[in-house]
Formats: sequence, structure tokens, C-alpha cells
Amino acid sequence: MITLNHYLFVSGALFALGLAGVVVRRNIIIIFMCLEMMLSAANLALVGFSRFRVTDGLPDYAAHSLVFFTITVAAAEVAVGLAVIVALYRTRQSVEVDTITRMQG
Repeated sequence: MITLNHYLFVSGALFALGLAGVVVRRNIIIIFMCLEMMLSAANLALVGFSRFRVTDGLPDYAAHSLVFFTITVAAAEVAVGLAVIVALYRTRQSVEVDTITRMQG
């Protein structure tokens, strides 16, 4: 039987991996993917909480609409973020964070 603790453990592990990737990595594309992983972990926790909140004998699926909204916002974020990354690459010829910040000054 899968419990809420299982959902939260997987969500916490995904969030920790994403946070570690954001802190450790220097490639903007990998940092961007790790941010998306953190957002997916938050969505998983939200779905887990929604699934195990029972009202009148049925699961309360109200949080699922919020998850659909965050997925829509994440899709827009991906489109804008990748456009910014491509523009940075075209101007700086690099996607490394250190190279881009060093060239600003």
C-alpha cells in the first residue's frame, strides 16, 4: 500500500536532487532542468496531499487544478527560459554561468 509518506519521500528526494543541481552545476541549461525538477517535486507533493485528503469518502481533487495551472506556467517558463538561454549563447558563445557573469563587468 502506497502511503502519503511514500509520495513525500519521492518528492523530497527529487527536490533535493534539483536543489543540489542548482547549487553545484555551472551550466545554465542543467540549472534550468534542475529548477524544473524542483517544480515537479512540488507538484508531486501537492498531488499526494490532495490524494490523501478524504472528504465524504472520496479523495479531494481540488489541488489537481492548481497542479494543472503550475504545469501550464512551467511550460510558459520553459519557452521563455530557453529563448533567453539561446539569446545568451548567441551573444556570449557560452552557457556557463561563470563565463556570462565575468563578461558582464
